[in-house]
Amino acid sequence: MAFVTEFEFTLPKGYVDRHGNLHREGIMRLATAADEILPLKDPRVQQNPAYLTIILLSRVVTKLGEVQAINPGVVEGLFSTDLAYLQQLYRQINESGSTGVEAECPRCEHKFAVEVLAPGEA
Repeated sequence: MAFVTEFEFTLPKGYVDRHGNLHREGIMRLATAADEILPLKDPRVQQNPAYLTIILLSRVVTKLGEVQAINPGVVEGLFSTDLAYLQQLYRQINESGSTGVEAECPRCEHKFAVEVLAPGEA
């Protein structure tokens, strides 16, 4: 079995681009030491430490629908529900080593566990 470094996800609400297109499916990769250290030098993070999340996610989310480049502006444009989802996924895959995440049905609000699979896994 190969070491898994990328994980597919589906955002609860989705990112709406400037053309009104909705993007929900994406891929997040495992973070490297550089992903966690280099953003600390960014002036936006030094002015507002909460901005670290934005830069960090823009580095590790490698695909989001048909969006050509994932950058801090894209992450800033996420709905708060989606930002919280990605933060939880980041913690799950980078800190706990688990790929299980808690999900919530947007209609009935039932909470349940979902296993996040690596691309190509069945």
